[in-house]
Amino acid sequence: MGTVEQGVREPWVVGVSGASGTPYARSVIRGLLAAGEAVDLVVSRAARLTILDETGISFRDAHWREDLARWLGTAELDAVRYWSAGDFAAGPSSGSYPAKGMLVVPASTGSVAGIALGLSKDLLQRVASVTLKERRPLVVCVRETPLNGVTLKHLVELDAQGAVVLPASPGFYAGGSTVRELVDFVAGRVLDAVGVRHELYRRWEGELGAVGKGE
Repeated sequence: MGTVEQGVREPWVVGVSGASGTPYARSVIRGLLAAGEAVDLVVSRAARLTILDETGISFRDAHWREDLARWLGTAELDAVRYWSAGDFAAGPSSGSYPAKGMLVVPASTGSVAGIALGLSKDLLQRVASVTLKERRPLVVCVRETPLNGVTLKHLVELDAQGAVVLPASPGFYAGGSTVRELVDFVAGRVLDAVGVRHELYRRWEGELGAVGKGE
């Protein structure tokens, strides 16, 4: 990645699409903030409906800070900047805007298609396209099952363009026994993909049965 002047804010852009799985986005954002990272947030229009359906929280442009604080369970949002999904003049829509990369969590099949084809139908897709052309890290955490042939081709295309395709598929070797722990596992793998340190899940250390021993 290019050199950024000292003192210039350099965030990770988190794009939340309309797929079910908004708890993954919540955990990723919390993990980034806990690691001292800045976050630029883009929530698609469809994602607002999903957040409302899965959490009961309305996500509104005019009240994004209040709504995000409720969703994340924290009022410490100084490191977060929010951009409306319809704002094509937003900072991250330009390659000259300093950003470390982008995490699309969760990624719907519609957003996967739009990114793979370069459609830029909304700000989320536009920023993903910019991320690819600038050769910055792009993680696409797809949350859908089963996957049809068209979506599989789009995912292969994203891989060919340099994106990390990371299905929302929790592993059980970390000893997760609650929904929260399984969600955090996926979020942790997203952060692993871009080198952000976290303590969201227990890592494999090569010892079988370690979970049963209470380690």
